[in-house]
Amino acid sequence: MAILTTKELTKRFGGLTAVNKVSLDILEGHLTSIIGPNGAGKTTFFNLITGLYKPTSGRIFFNKEDITDLPVHRIIKKGISRSFQVLNLFDELTIFENVWIGAQAEQGHGKELFSTTESLEGVKKRTTEIIARMGLFEKADTPVKYLSHGDRRILEIAISLTSNPTLLLLDEPMSGLASEEREKMSHFIKELSKDLTIVVVEHDMDVVFSISDYIVVMHQGKVIAKGKPEEVRQNEQVQEAYLGGVR
Repeated sequence: MAILTTKELTKRFGGLTAVNKVSLDILEGHLTSIIGPNGAGKTTFFNLITGLYKPTSGRIFFNKEDITDLPVHRIIKKGISRSFQVLNLFDELTIFENVWIGAQAEQGHGKELFSTTESLEGVKKRTTEIIARMGLFEKADTPVKYLSHGDRRILEIAISLTSNPTLLLLDEPMSGLASEEREKMSHFIKELSKDLTIVVVEHDMDVVFSISDYIVVMHQGKVIAKGKPEEVRQNEQVQEAYLGGVR
């Protein structure tokens, strides 16, 4: 069953067509990776789904509901969350405080930002659960500025979970990570996919082919191939457009 469906989704910026009539089903309970060269339209596609951009034409359906014209905050409330290529964290605050802010806003306590933890036990519980799930519990009181790049990436994903999403979009989660951090992140994302539908935009092909249930290939704004990893690997059009013709 598709949790997300796009129909003829198109986004133009002046004379540039960044996303060109993309019709796609994202299957619930699976990990789907979107790959393609720089400029293929992958991040623009994410921005359309999450409401940061409005499409030039086409429609977006989430759980069969048309969300095309909804603002960002309502799309988040529906159950879609994402991480970004550029990290958005409060460096002077601790891991706990960064996650707390997201959990507090989700539970409707945005105006009580500086309330004590004792007065917001539900927020405290949710914050602690997320940090433990992400494997960051022992570092909960560490200021973000002292974290490794890999832990900062994991923390940003942790914050994206505070909205209780059913669909999680990850935009280049391996960006800037060392090899050992990539292995940790790959395992972490695969574990998350047991409970969430996840869509990943990623350039690391080793990671993509090792963690994905399905792969979508974009080129010049269009979907040129989709299927299970081995099907995509053997696709001649994909080999020519993206994988350098290597079989």
